[in-house]
Amino acid sequence: MYGRCPAHHDASDTTTTPASAPIATFCQRRIRMEIVYAFATMVAMNPYGAKEIAASFRTVRENTIKIAEEIPEDKYDFQAAPGVRTVRQTLIHISLVPSFAFMLHRDNPTMKNLEGFNFMAVMGPIMAMEQEPRTKAQVIQMLKDGGDEFANFVSGLSDEFLAEVITMPPGGTPPQRTRIDMLMAAKEHEMHHRGQLMLIERMLGITPHLTRQQQARMAAMQAAQAAQK
Repeated sequence: MYGRCPAHHDASDTTTTPASAPIATFCQRRIRMEIVYAFATMVAMNPYGAKEIAASFRTVRENTIKIAEEIPEDKYDFQAAPGVRTVRQTLIHISLVPSFAFMLHRDNPTMKNLEGFNFMAVMGPIMAMEQEPRTKAQVIQMLKDGGDEFANFVSGLSDEFLAEVITMPPGGTPPQRTRIDMLMAAKEHEMHHRGQLMLIERMLGITPHLTRQQQARMAAMQAAQAAQK
């Protein structure tokens, strides 16, 4: 890449003599240059960054909002089984999913170690908010406002910031995660709950809009194929 340090010099050895000092300095600078070059190459080769995360999150959130709009308000308290969230509570939960990401990556951007972190100080108020009564219109507005806030925040993050590593609490799996991994998890979390809502739609006699769209595409392709015969 940039050549090698002389074979007789151990670049990790910080003990130098006046005679070896120039070589040590040269090697240390070269190592730093190679690290910077490697990171720059990695960023250039990685087409998935902040703007792509934000765009994909917006798509996911738009589909969640569509489901929230199509479920009648009188079904918002439907509960698929005892002890699970209602439709209303699930949608509010989804709208609050980015809250932890805001706390860590926006409000405390220098925090890189979660050992000893008081999670309930953040999650407790969120869990309480899920229980608050809200109208269908209010829930949908929460989804819209929260989605825009999260996507706008993520879209402005640098590749260097996304590559930073966060140490998880003891027992965390994996023990360390990058910021980009943790931010993408917000979308994955939402898709998990959106799958639940699509199943609930079926239980309520509603064909999910994504299914209807797929059925329409299939019907159009079949019609086009039949017209060619």
